[in-house]
Formats: sequence, structure tokens, C-alpha cells
Amino acid sequence: MAPTVLWIDEIEKGMAPGGGQDSDGGLSRRLFGSFLTWMQEKRAEVFVVATANDLSALPPELLRKGRFDEIFDLARLAAASSGFSGAELEQAVISALLQALQEGRTLDTDLVERELSATVPLSVSRAEDVERLRAFARERFAAPVR
Repeated sequence: MAPTVLWIDEIEKGMAPGGGQDSDGGLSRRLFGSFLTWMQEKRAEVFVVATANDLSALPPELLRKGRFDEIFDLARLAAASSGFSGAELEQAVISALLQALQEGRTLDTDLVERELSATVPLSVSRAEDVERLRAFARERFAAPVR
């Protein structure tokens, strides 16, 4: 199926240490080991993306270099993207991916942050229009405060 993206949402829910060893005869640990080996040795064009609410719940062997190409600094990216719409964020990531390809490097937080800093979001370039829409929505659709 490659090239493809494998998206794993809340990876810590399925990859937590000890994952059911007592109840499944060690099957969870064997599957986890196979998954780690596949991540390390895969040759097919599979881009693995995972989200986690609690990185401390993940076993360290999952986070070591070589498993995932990059772990992004969410705090930096959140600060750099204040006021951006979803579409603007998407385009910044696409631009960063193209820049990474051009430079022959992997996508990382620095590249995404650089693209975000080179972009003026609509919330800034059209601030008056956005505020007018917000005021309209508050006036017409907000529940009255009691």
C-alpha cells in the first residue's frame, strides 16, 4: 500500500508498559516488540504519525531515535502559530515538507516554525474583517450572560 501514512491516535493507550501481560500470556509485549522492529527496519514508504496525551506513559524504547523521525515541540509550534487557521497551519507544514525535501533533510520543529514565521495569517492581515465577524457572532449567536 505504500506510499502511505499510518496515523496512530493516542498511542499511549495501546503501547503502555505492561500492556496486559497477565491477561494475554505476553501477546501484547510480543506485538509491541514486533511493532518496534518494523518501525526500525521498514523500507516501504510509510510515514508514521502518532499523537499522545501523556508521553510519560510511553515506554522509552518507543521514543528513542530511529523509531520516529522527529518528535515535534508542541509548545514552540503553538506559540508560533497563534492566530493561524487550520488551513494556514496545513500550508505551513506542506511548505516545510517541501523545504525539507529541497534541503535533503527530515521535517522538524525548526522548519515548521520557520515557515510559520514567514506567513502572515488572515487573523492579522484581515484583522478588521475577523473582528467584524466575531462581533456579529457575539451579537447574534452568543447566549446572554445571566
